[in-house]
This record gives sequence, structure tokens and C-alpha cells, in this order.
Amino acid sequence: MAKAKKGGKAPARSAGPTEMLLVGSKVRAAIKAGGCNTAGDALDGLNSYVGWLVKQATQRASSNGRKTVRAHDFVIM
Repeated sequence: MAKAKKGGKAPARSAGPTEMLLVGSKVRAAIKAGGCNTAGDALDGLNSYVGWLVKQATQRASSNGRKTVRAHDFVIM
């Protein structure tokens, strides 16, 4: 395995966060309560979307000179 270069930026990942931001059992239960089944890739897709929302909210808070993300920073257009 090749060593990573020191001091360099990590490559950008378009697929979203690598760690799960969701509680899988809770999401599956909510989907089941809606009368549907959960596909194997459903949680990964939702996790990527949530990661994107968090990124957008942090950028909005930063651009407004804040370090605190508020509910209104999660703008869905």
C-alpha cells in the first residue's frame, strides 16, 4: 500500500460522508411504518443527502459570520 503524502489535502469525495450520520434501525422503522421495504443502498443514499445538507448549512452559517448552525441554515430549495 502506498503512503499518503504529508501535508496534502485529502481527495474530495462526491459520495458524501464516509461515516454513518443516521441511526439505521430508526430509519428502517420509519420506512416500514410507511408501508415500504428498505433497499440495501437506501441508507447510504440518505446518509449522503444528510451529509450534503450539513455541508450546505455549515457554509451558510460561515458566510453569515456565525459558527453556530441554526435550523434556518437547512434551506431546501
